[in-house]
Amino acid sequence: MTDTFTVSVTTRIEDVEAIWRGLTTERIESPGQSYDFIRLWIADRKIAPHDQRYVVAELKGEPIALLPLRRRRMNGLQVYTWFPSSHVGCYAPISDYAALERLGPEGRRALWQAMITQLEGADAVYLRSIPTEIAGYHGLFDELGDALAVDVLYRAEFTSWEQCDQIQRSRSRRKHDRQQGDRLAALGEIGFELVTDPVAGAEAIGIMFRQRSARFRAQGIRDIFVCDDLVGFYHRAMQPGSGVDVRLHVLRLEGEIVAVRYNIVHADRMFCLISSMSDDPRIQIGSPGKQCLLRVMQSVFDQGYTMFDMGSGFTDEKRHWCNVQTPLRQHYIGITRKGRAAVGLHRNFQRLRAWAKAHPTIKNGLRHFRQIADRLRPSRPTSE
Repeated sequence: MTDTFTVSVTTRIEDVEAIWRGLTTERIESPGQSYDFIRLWIADRKIAPHDQRYVVAELKGEPIALLPLRRRRMNGLQVYTWFPSSHVGCYAPISDYAALERLGPEGRRALWQAMITQLEGADAVYLRSIPTEIAGYHGLFDELGDALAVDVLYRAEFTSWEQCDQIQRSRSRRKHDRQQGDRLAALGEIGFELVTDPVAGAEAIGIMFRQRSARFRAQGIRDIFVCDDLVGFYHRAMQPGSGVDVRLHVLRLEGEIVAVRYNIVHADRMFCLISSMSDDPRIQIGSPGKQCLLRVMQSVFDQGYTMFDMGSGFTDEKRHWCNVQTPLRQHYIGITRKGRAAVGLHRNFQRLRAWAKAHPTIKNGLRHFRQIADRLRPSRPTSE
């Protein structure tokens, strides 16, 4: 089977644009699979060409898989990994999924091995957040290194708001939502809008990040958007010419923005990357974040979207609205002896981390140590 694979590598994203777009015409599983999102990310992060790798495999002259990877230094190792790290919900090799299914387990093992052997100058490959099921196919990436289940991806998939409402909302849930809405309405006139204009969007995004920062401070959590210098990226993604289709859902109270959801659209799928709400105690009694999401759900499925992706990590809002839950796994491949040893250590760390998350006392202790580490960490340079 390996003799039938033709594998090529380039360090220029432009070289694989046609293949990338061809493999993602109908659907993507996250913005991490979007050519335009990744192209913008590379430019914004100033990632040098020598740290970019695009591995393409063809079968009988037809592209079957593409691995877009960046090389970065992690804990003393050179590692190939996805470009946006943990900033979007899930990833997967960009592939012809039906063709992968036809290969069978042995064929897929040979495919991934043929692609990975083309990656030079690193100790390991670390592919985070790959779904166990994709496009209706199960186990397409089982043979891609060693896998460890670490999280769950949450999505709402419905044919209409009526179906969503019937399945996801009980009578008590509807009553609770109505009571929250009444409390918010008692404070003033409520407005809800979809924002696609870049100028209006810039204002909403600015407010969204200020709201997020306030929430991070209140929770004692590291502000990833500020600390990692990412605010500008999300502004630029909404500018003309970015190629990224950004849609903002905005909830207003007496004309003032009290909640925002930052979404990226591809075909009939919507991915929510960031959400925020006002930290004003007077406004929070009306749960502006939940009221914003309620209106989102009331609108998206009747507008022709088939999926609303809410990312990984459990929250109450995901429990309330998401009818599809897909396990996510980290995939590890050690290339050098040092890399293989590090892979084993990292897998054990991930297991410990998952265990700690299930124990609040330990989780809070680890958060305290992270806060100390963040204060001691030097400022991030403007380029990577």
